[in-house]
Amino acid sequence: MKNKETRLNIALQKSGRLSEKSFELLSKCGLELAQGKRSLICRSQELPVDVLLLRDDDVPTFVSEGVCDIGIVGQNVLLEETLGTKEGENLETVMELGFSGCRLSIALPKEKEYNSLEDIKGCKLATTYPKILQNFLDKNKINAMAVKMEGSVEIAPSLGLADGICDIVSSGATLEAHGLVEVEKIFQSQAVLVGRKNMSVEKRAILVTILERIKGVRAAAKSKYVMLNAPKSKLKDICALLPGSESPTIIPLADENKVAVHAVCLEPVFWSTMESLKSAGATSVLILPIEKMLV
Repeated sequence: MKNKETRLNIALQKSGRLSEKSFELLSKCGLELAQGKRSLICRSQELPVDVLLLRDDDVPTFVSEGVCDIGIVGQNVLLEETLGTKEGENLETVMELGFSGCRLSIALPKEKEYNSLEDIKGCKLATTYPKILQNFLDKNKINAMAVKMEGSVEIAPSLGLADGICDIVSSGATLEAHGLVEVEKIFQSQAVLVGRKNMSVEKRAILVTILERIKGVRAAAKSKYVMLNAPKSKLKDICALLPGSESPTIIPLADENKVAVHAVCLEPVFWSTMESLKSAGATSVLILPIEKMLV
C-alpha cells in the first residue's frame, strides 16, 4: 500500500448487514471505493482513505494494534473483544452511528418460570458473548455459568446443552421459533465508529473531514426541505408551524400579497403538519428529501 502514513485506514466487517450499512454510509459521504472481486482492501480516490475488510471481531484488534486507524463495529463486539484486556486502552469511541441497533438478552424456554435473576442461579447459559454475560452475572452476584458457543445458540436448550441462552435480539422472532422467551436485557448495542487514540495529526485531519460528512448525512436523513406559498398576513403563524426550522428563507412572489417560504426542517414533517400549514393559509406545500447537508 503506497503512502501508508498519509492515508487513513478504516476497518470494516467484510459481510453482513452491518457491512452493507457501513458501505452505504461511506458512499453517502462521497467515498466511492474501488474493490476487486476478491480484494480485501478498497481504495478511495476522492479522499486519502483505504478500507480493510475483516471479520467483525477482528476490527477492534486491528484498530488497537495500529494496523487500522478507525473502524466501524457493533458495540456488542467491541465490548466482548476488549473486556478484561489492555486492547481497549488504545481505543476510543469516536461516534455512535445510529444503525444496526440490537440488544443482548437472556432467554429461557417458555415453560421455565422466571420472576427475577435469582431464577437463573445454577443455570448454564449458551452464548457467543461469554465475557459480557459473565461480567453481568458477576455484577449482579448471580452464580450461573456462561457456556461459549459459536452461532446458532438458540438450539442449545433443546439439545440439552444449556438451560437458556444469552444472544443478540432484534425482533424476537428467532427466539419464538425455538420456544424461547426473552427475560432479561443485559446490553443495548448499535454500530459505532471506534478510533485509535494516538493517531497522527495528518490522519486526524482526514478523520475530521469524514466525521463532518457523517454528521451531514445523518442530519439530512432526519431533515426535510419545505417549500410553500403564504399570505403575508399569515406569515408569522405559518412559520411557527414549521418543525425544528431555523429562520426560513422568504422570497417575494408576483402576487404582492404573498411570499414563498423555504425552510430546512430538522424534525419529521407529518401529514398533520402539512394539514395545519394548509389550515393556517399555506398553499402549494411541498416536502422534499435532502440528499446532502453540512451542519
